Amino acid sequence: MALTRELYATPASRLDSFVAQWVQPYQEQKVEVLEAVQTVQQFLREEHFEGDCGLDEKVRVLKVLKVGSFGNGTAVRNNLEVELVAFLSCFHSFQQEAKHHQDILSLIWKKLLCCQDLLALGLKDVEITQGDPDALVFTIETRRTAEPITVTIVPAYRALGPSVSNTQPHPEVYVSLIEAQGYPGYFSPSFSELQRNFVKYRPTKLKSLLRLVKHWYLQYVKAKCPRATLPPDYALELLTIYAWEMGTQENENFRLDKGFTSVMELLQEFKFLCIYWTKYYTFQNPVIKDFVRKQLKRDRPIILDPADPTHNVAEGYRWDIVAERASQCLKQNCCYDNKENPVPSWNVKRTRDIQVTVGQWGYSDLILTVNPYEPIRKIQEKIWESQGTLALKRLSFQEPGGKRQLLSNQCSLAYYGIFSNIRLCLVEATSHEIQVFVKNPDGGSHAYGIDPKSFILGLKHQIEDQQGLPRKKQQLQFQGQVLQDWSSLCSYGIQDGDTLILSKKKAESFPFLPH
Repeated sequence: MALTRELYATPASRLDSFVAQWVQPYQEQKVEVLEAVQTVQQFLREEHFEGDCGLDEKVRVLKVLKVGSFGNGTAVRNNLEVELVAFLSCFHSFQQEAKHHQDILSLIWKKLLCCQDLLALGLKDVEITQGDPDALVFTIETRRTAEPITVTIVPAYRALGPSVSNTQPHPEVYVSLIEAQGYPGYFSPSFSELQRNFVKYRPTKLKSLLRLVKHWYLQYVKAKCPRATLPPDYALELLTIYAWEMGTQENENFRLDKGFTSVMELLQEFKFLCIYWTKYYTFQNPVIKDFVRKQLKRDRPIILDPADPTHNVAEGYRWDIVAERASQCLKQNCCYDNKENPVPSWNVKRTRDIQVTVGQWGYSDLILTVNPYEPIRKIQEKIWESQGTLALKRLSFQEPGGKRQLLSNQCSLAYYGIFSNIRLCLVEATSHEIQVFVKNPDGGSHAYGIDPKSFILGLKHQIEDQQGLPRKKQQLQFQGQVLQDWSSLCSYGIQDGDTLILSKKKAESFPFLPH
């Protein structure tokens, strides 16, 4: 077999031919994998799995779905890993699947070991692996090339019913998923058909970009850092699709080198990523809306599974390693044109624009399109333009069941965890007050309006009223300096929008005095 050409030695202008010659799977490999998958699928469909697993019925496989790279058409050369989801007749709810998942895996494992002759394949290393959810993993050595193919089987509840289209399921499916309160991603296999379709029906050119990104990821990240907890390929696929959607407005004709460079640049900004879709679930249902909004407030990076709102596929991984490797990649030939200039990237925002509805007394609602990372003062400027006045007003918002908060002009909506459409209110502000933010020990913050000539003690009174922490136990700091009660805010140079750090004073200790 010919050695793989180095991506880093390939000029950007040659990336299309590089993918065709070195990244796409050999036809022989595709046939090998397909034959192995069909044999395993037939075994699963024809066998009945009986045993003591707490179920009163025989366990039948209703459907076997090929997912992952070979399911969605983005497989890369020499990566012979196949994922199968088996939808079972014995699962009638998410809760029931969670209860019997491990038992069903054991039944399939025992049957697989007893039926190796039936499979007529060379099976090796059949084991149940730990994950979310647990899976049955084994390797097959085919008779043609003896190349090992890794097969993963995950049993799942058929939550979407017998026929699945590429459109939105009924909202109650997602409501029941949310109410099941499983671990993030535990029930994702139930939505694997939507996950597959989300990638499978994309343009051919985009699939070339997906293959190129995955080839880079396998060769220059995973191979170099085999022990690191790196993001799954699926997260890189979703990130690439997002970059294409935002960077080209879903144009099927684009330059592969620009797309590749754009993905590398986006990876470097992983700390700011908040990516989601509303293709399969939307904000129309109040339960789903409330849940997804809470998800979008979590620590970034956020890449919310388009088919499973409970799963942030970017959470808990070493994105810093991926970002470092992406930075190195941008210095290689594959990201430079024939004149040795860096390939220009698409303009891809770190999160989607959202719709902000501004309610204001005496005016009709103002609807604006803004990016959550824009400074709030930009929203203020658009309001001033619409009103034709520079009157001093503040924006505020209120989460359902929460307190109304004033927004600092120096911050962004992203600072407050706002990444979806929202309604803000415009409120009058007195000219002599400034707004300061007090960051609590738990990481949260509150906004307070106060005259800058007021003593620090006055601010502590407000904090006590709102948070219940006695003023004598409060310690406030600004830019590393502890603030004294009888000094004014302006004496420390505290200005509108500044943040103070609140901590709890340690109990004073007194030396032991003898009687």
